[in-house]
Amino acid sequence: MNDYAVARRRMVREQLAAAGLDDRRVLQAMEAVPRHRFVPRLLHHRAHQDCALPIGFGQTISRPFTVALMTCLLDLRGHERVLEIGTGSGYQAAVLATLCREVVTVERVAPLARRSGRLLAELGFANVEVRAADGREGAPDGAPFDAIVVTACAPHLPTALVAQLADGGYLLLPVDKGREQILYRYQRRGDEVMIERSVSCRFVPLLPGIQDLPPGALETAVEDLTADQLATDDPAAGPADGAGGPTDPSRLDRPHA
Repeated sequence: MNDYAVARRRMVREQLAAAGLDDRRVLQAMEAVPRHRFVPRLLHHRAHQDCALPIGFGQTISRPFTVALMTCLLDLRGHERVLEIGTGSGYQAAVLATLCREVVTVERVAPLARRSGRLLAELGFANVEVRAADGREGAPDGAPFDAIVVTACAPHLPTALVAQLADGGYLLLPVDKGREQILYRYQRRGDEVMIERSVSCRFVPLLPGIQDLPPGALETAVEDLTADQLATDDPAAGPADGAGGPTDPSRLDRPHA
């Protein structure tokens, strides 16, 4: 067992099981998926810590507990088709793909979608389809979905997503309540939608449109992102040249030589 596998086992035991998450299949998936592959190499040593980490473009990989909790709330059995809104690093999609039949994941930041698609394919997740599109519209051509998970915060439940949810299926959505965000679980029952409140959370907003790099810009694999690229929040950029950004490279806890 390598060091990363040991770290994943400890992560599951100390952050997930100890917090009361007891879905055995979800815990096994969290232990199996190589989380460090979805973060920059300079942050591999922090991949299994109880925190979110930057992946560029103002996005983060959610902390392990958040990924596991949202997966548990979907109550997957293995036969489902799942729609994810907000691919990000691709880590949540990988965990879902381990537990269901098919995942369609939508990302509005096109370079992230391409990067995550390549990584998921490299890791053998053949049951994941990554799309670069406006997540608010979902994937109507693939509907209905047995479950939908939104990893971005919205002011209210998008009707387009409800229309794509199968009867009896769950939809998870962080909702902006002003002072805080609340994770809600919705269940479609015929023409009615049942609502359950889960926990406080913090996600990036669910934004419209598609974002892409300028023509000819080079794309960087997530493992190769530098502190400067994370600091400028633009993985296509070179050294920051004094520019500020949401992530201060001096606080990235670089591994010692």
